[in-house]
Amino acid sequence: MPSRLLLFLSLAVGLSAQPARLEFRWPTPNHAWEQGRPIEDYIQPTISGDPESGTFGCIRSGGGQFHEGIDIKAISRDRTGEPADPVSAAMAGVVRYVNPHPGNSNYGRYIVIEHPDLVPAVYTLYAHLARIETGVRPGVTVRAGDVIALMGRSEGSLAIPKERAHVHFEIGLRLTDSFDGWYHRRGFGSPNDHGIWNGMNLMGFDPLDFLRQWRTHRVADFQQYFDQRKAVVRVRIASSRVPDFITRYPSLLRRPMTSNLMLVAGWELECDSTGLPFGWTPLTLAELGGQRDGTVRIVAADQATLRAWRCKSLVRERRGGLEPGSDLETVLQLLFGFR
Repeated sequence: MPSRLLLFLSLAVGLSAQPARLEFRWPTPNHAWEQGRPIEDYIQPTISGDPESGTFGCIRSGGGQFHEGIDIKAISRDRTGEPADPVSAAMAGVVRYVNPHPGNSNYGRYIVIEHPDLVPAVYTLYAHLARIETGVRPGVTVRAGDVIALMGRSEGSLAIPKERAHVHFEIGLRLTDSFDGWYHRRGFGSPNDHGIWNGMNLMGFDPLDFLRQWRTHRVADFQQYFDQRKAVVRVRIASSRVPDFITRYPSLLRRPMTSNLMLVAGWELECDSTGLPFGWTPLTLAELGGQRDGTVRIVAADQATLRAWRCKSLVRERRGGLEPGSDLETVLQLLFGFR
């Protein structure tokens, strides 16, 4: 076969192996992010007036309070000063949950869309809505750009001030299908009105960090984004249980599980600065090195990052060693059913 034809075929195979680039639409008519303008043009700050306070992370109360999404500001108002921006689906997916009762959640009225055609199948969440569009209900398929709601300022028993109305937007992963049992065991004293789509069962990651990398073509999709992340905490769990999290997001496995699941004796999890477990390695009994069943061991921790993220308790020192902090403990309880 001529060498030029061989080269052409090898290039064609290489191109076909490239992942299809994700289709993403900014969820409001505010085009400032797409145009590369500063965050103050599209992020709604808190009463502090600092645009960073409307972004993701330990950015409130002097770094002591976590915010799990981004707050997108209004660019249009009606004659009473209420926001008039439509809210649309950021990506094609399936509506999984709609909360029409603002008093039932700090999210106010909110919608969760799951994106089953993506790898992994992330969710997006849209909160503080003034109105949910007729026909938007669980099971309905939406396209990227379909209008699903009207921006608002609903929030639990309170109302966000009119001048700070916004849509809270999240992208993330769901921890467990057994959330209700965990919720009742914890004895919160109030009903779980939202099932598995309760905010405590949803773990977001930084939408702006992902979108910056996607826009600059450093990643084409969410799988590439997770593949390149660096662990802040590595934790080993001696448990043969296969959490539904990893059956739902199998692309996060660092290596395949053996066909005989009894040979999986434990797991090493790579967690980010919020505790989100984005990398999973199944371990054999030999690899656990004598670690007792049901125990948890911190393998490594990026102490500099943990100190910077002081609103999250992932690791604490005890008796000269490291053990899971309260936030990481909660994640592991939800994933593995620990009590």
